[in-house]
Amino acid sequence: MQVTRNLTDFENELLGNVSKEQLMTFTKEIAKEVRLSGTEEELRAFKYAKDQLESFGIQTELVFSNGYISLPGDASLQISGKNYECITHAMSKPVNNLEAEVIDVGSGSDKEFQESNVKGKVVVIDGLATPGTVKKAETYGAAGAIFVNAKHTHQMIVSPVWGTPVPETASLLPGIPVLSVNNEIGQSIRNQLAYGENGCKISNEVDTRFRLIPTLTAEIKGSEDPDKFVLFSGHIDSWYYGVMDNGTANAVMLELARILSNYQGKLKRSLRFAFWSGHSHGRYAGSAWYCDTHWEDLTENCVLHVNVDSVGAKDANVLTEANCMNETKDLAKDVIGALTGEKFEGGRFGRAGDQSFWGTGTPSLFMGLSEQEPSNEPAAAAFGQLFGGGRSGGFGWWWHTTEDTLDKIDPDNLKRDCEIYLAIVYRALTDPIIPVNQLASVEEIEIGLRDWQTKANGHFDLSLSIDRVAKLKESAIKLQDLIKAIDYSDKEKVAFINETLMEISRVLVPLNYVKGDIFDHDLALKQPVIPKLSAIEELIKAEKDSNQYHFIYNSLVRKSNEVNYALKTAAKIIEQAIDEN
Repeated sequence: MQVTRNLTDFENELLGNVSKEQLMTFTKEIAKEVRLSGTEEELRAFKYAKDQLESFGIQTELVFSNGYISLPGDASLQISGKNYECITHAMSKPVNNLEAEVIDVGSGSDKEFQESNVKGKVVVIDGLATPGTVKKAETYGAAGAIFVNAKHTHQMIVSPVWGTPVPETASLLPGIPVLSVNNEIGQSIRNQLAYGENGCKISNEVDTRFRLIPTLTAEIKGSEDPDKFVLFSGHIDSWYYGVMDNGTANAVMLELARILSNYQGKLKRSLRFAFWSGHSHGRYAGSAWYCDTHWEDLTENCVLHVNVDSVGAKDANVLTEANCMNETKDLAKDVIGALTGEKFEGGRFGRAGDQSFWGTGTPSLFMGLSEQEPSNEPAAAAFGQLFGGGRSGGFGWWWHTTEDTLDKIDPDNLKRDCEIYLAIVYRALTDPIIPVNQLASVEEIEIGLRDWQTKANGHFDLSLSIDRVAKLKESAIKLQDLIKAIDYSDKEKVAFINETLMEISRVLVPLNYVKGDIFDHDLALKQPVIPKLSAIEELIKAEKDSNQYHFIYNSLVRKSNEVNYALKTAAKIIEQAIDEN
């Protein structure tokens, strides 16, 4: 059992610098305007952050890239002559006076779609407008979709394409109009449908095109190993005023910069700040562009990516469920335990939250941090679907609504969250050995492989993979023992171990989190452990000995070769490290 590592006297001194007042000042300045991607209002927020960073003596770089950005405009909905207030969404298809029949498909399950004749009709669906559900509606032939939210309508981006599309993914952009209404209006619509009043007319404006979007980076150089860096990132663009999402997160980034700029000599590794655009309106266009542009630097030098989003909210008292990788969980668990006494459990990352760097093999920690108590609100359900299915109520009912305003922030919670991020980032920068537990990664992969073998139920054999991961686990245990016994004064050996840990991550992170090519970006749709084996789900549903069955089987042979070779490569890296020590 892991014993919580207490805060050192210096860490307590460091945390004593966190200012509640300064955090609130940063938040108010960042979030005083609506910050749509690629707009002047957003750029003013970027320039404010840039000026603040430079006032701390930190060198900055503000650059612009071409991002495929979608800004929703006005929308109208009429059902059998009655007009309803509604919103439309980023990446929705714009239409003018589309007329069609409306049909209710409840929660939008496959069963509900299959039992309804939705072809050419506009479907009414409970919940938030998520890419997976929109894709499903389109697959079943729907002409449009109306999502029924809770008390308020929540802005969303409905494309599954991660970042700016490429020819292979452009066809996956939504081809139907998507609207959302609040629960009261949704009930009125359903009442009309019950009386056979089911004719609708839809219009919506969505301005989707390439725009120049900013990326702001700044770096505090480490004193011992300046080429290696921790990436600390968050988006500046917002839905509406976005005080929580993402003004408070930007404030945390600036406060860490303010504090750590005074302790540069104590930092072994460099700290690179990155402020993104295109998060909300381009499906992570900014961070995806940064990954594509700096791929080699990231894969060779980034030891950890820490992301911050939507922190410091009122009633955000759940500190146990934030996203992490299994190998980064101990780092969060130690700090959260030491600062709050809470036992961090963590939840596996979903395909969301500017996690654009898994192909580079970069370990990740956090997307958000503090969350609401469990809730049945649609926003909480969507949060679970998008961000990994944790046991919490998400970021709050005001998430992505006009109500994300300053009154939703608790300054004490914001200070607490900032302290947690500061301690985690400081340890990632200063611990002699990079705080990434590779044994934990191997254990998750082992469990995943056994689960896939059970699910395959004789249709596909993963025995070789299971044998290899068992041997890899044995090696990882030996590596842990080697790390525990290391003499930190032996700088050469410490550097060698750190390079070994990074090499392992470059193999295991893609194995555990990437379905396609490491130089590409998977779709923003939920993925399981070892996603390369996800076709097993399709195989067991296909008719045995049909052409489709054999096509899928053949694909799985190739994917399992990738898995097996990755396991072999990781084991070889560890064995060589042990032999040399």
